[in-house]
Parts: sequence; structure tokens; C-alpha cells
Amino acid sequence: MEEKQFLLDHRYMRMARIWAENSYCERRKVGALLVKNKMIISDGYNGTPSGFENCCEDENNVSKPYVLHAEANAITKIARSHNSSDGATLYVTASPCIECAKLIIQAGIKRVVYGEKYRIMDGVELLERAGIEVIYLQDL
Repeated sequence: MEEKQFLLDHRYMRMARIWAENSYCERRKVGALLVKNKMIISDGYNGTPSGFENCCEDENNVSKPYVLHAEANAITKIARSHNSSDGATLYVTASPCIECAKLIIQAGIKRVVYGEKYRIMDGVELLERAGIEVIYLQDL
């Protein structure tokens, strides 16, 4: 990877980590940025749908079934705008799950950079199978 892209990837990942701080989830805060032509075109963090309470876990500290992942929030946000995610790079603080991987593929995202491996890696495997460039980027 060229040095300039390497540095950009780290900068955008740091920004995604900062964006994750907006999440109301207690168990895991995840942030995502969609970047195209060196411009942030969308962002997201995990949380409940608009209009719902800002509480992601139930009384047993289990995530509620309707909590949206950061990637899904960023992708649906771009869908409501006049921008296109076709050819974009998604920076996300945790590896995508299988459901988010399907959305990433359908959204035309060509590159995914993630900062933390989740215990289930089927989403990453699906992205690679679809020919999407996937990069695991640890902290410097």
C-alpha cells in the first residue's frame, strides 16, 4: 500500500473511532465513515432507529434486536442523500457482520477498512468473496 493511502486510512480510522463515541450503546460503541474522492460522504454509529429511546441494551445487557449497526446507519444515510456510495471506502471500527456485508456489497462500496476483529468473521469472508478489498488496520 502506498504511504499516502496508508496515512489517510489511519486518519479516517481515528475519525471513525471518535465518531463511535456518539453511540449510546454500552456494550460496544462502533463508528463508520464512508469516504469517496477524499471526502466524507456519510457517517454512522450503532444505535436505535430515529425516534426510539437511546438505549441499546435490555435489562439483561443484551443488545435489542432493532439496534442498527454503524455501517447500516452510514449506508442508509447516504441512500437518503443525493450522493452515491458506488466506489467508496467504508471505514468501520469493528469488522462487519454478515448482514452489513450484504448491504456493503449492494451499496457498491469497493473497499472496507476495519480496526477490530469481531469473534465472528463471516462478514469479512463474504466481502472478500465479492471481490471487495478488505483491510484490517490496527492502531499505529
